[in-house]
Amino acid sequence: MNILVSGSLAYDRIMDFPGKFSDHILPDKIHVLNVCFMIDGLKENFGGTAGNIAYALSLLGESPTIITTAGRDFDSYKDWLVKSNITTEHIKIIDEELTAGAYITTDKSDNQITAFNPGAMKFSSGYDFESVAHDDTVAIVSPGNLDDMYNFSNMYKQKKIDYIFDPGQSLPAWTKERLIEMIDGSKIFICNDYELQLTQDKTSMTIDDILEKTQILVQTKSEHGSVVMLKEHGQIKNNDIPAAKVDSIKDPTGAGDAYRAGLMKGFFLSDSDIVHAAKIGAVTAAYSVEVYGPQNFNFTPESFNKRFEESFGEKAF
Repeated sequence: MNILVSGSLAYDRIMDFPGKFSDHILPDKIHVLNVCFMIDGLKENFGGTAGNIAYALSLLGESPTIITTAGRDFDSYKDWLVKSNITTEHIKIIDEELTAGAYITTDKSDNQITAFNPGAMKFSSGYDFESVAHDDTVAIVSPGNLDDMYNFSNMYKQKKIDYIFDPGQSLPAWTKERLIEMIDGSKIFICNDYELQLTQDKTSMTIDDILEKTQILVQTKSEHGSVVMLKEHGQIKNNDIPAAKVDSIKDPTGAGDAYRAGLMKGFFLSDSDIVHAAKIGAVTAAYSVEVYGPQNFNFTPESFNKRFEESFGEKAF
């Protein structure tokens, strides 16, 4: 099966500030702000929506194809992807740009100041769909280059390829008309609770309206699990999926991407029903939150199945 994963590739550079921002930012001087935070160190992690989803799919035994762009500093990330058995053949290198990067400073109160450089993400990947056949291809459109997101969703519809539409943090950039167009025809529309509300505000659509455009709506709710919504006999059916058991929560970064990988694995690649697929997503996400960084977790088929059975009382595959 050809698994196309579009979105972003990014370096997440995380810095810890041993104090509180509020002790150094004076409210009455905010208009002339000039501060310097001495950090304890910097940790660099491989990230980005496409990279995170592809990594989790690889752990689940699949061979996804990432279609996106990266910059001249991509070598170390490329080596990591190759080591993780993920092809880099269709990652377009933009030599005049750096790979997208998030620079995140976190204080002792878990407040964050983030600067994001889109870098190579400003450019379209230029992927050639000529040889892509609908009968052996599935895809996910996740947040990344806006032109790619729009063009890929239209291409998948033209070629009758099942795809997940995951607008995520790109939502504020879309017009009402384009957002509705990308949802329309998707197999699954996935978002968290905030993003679902934002989608409804931007489009004036009800849940019923959304389910007229997509077959399945999945709403993720962090530690509160997720909800799978679909229409049966003209009525909306809500399926509540609890979060999977975790040993400890260390970093939620990338957990949503891990969930999406598990959802794809279960629904598109294992012939599971959507509720069971969502449970696979929940267990994949549980591994992610237990470590720092979105691509630093690991599991074997045996350990995954054991955790799945402990969480849901049934076998994963």
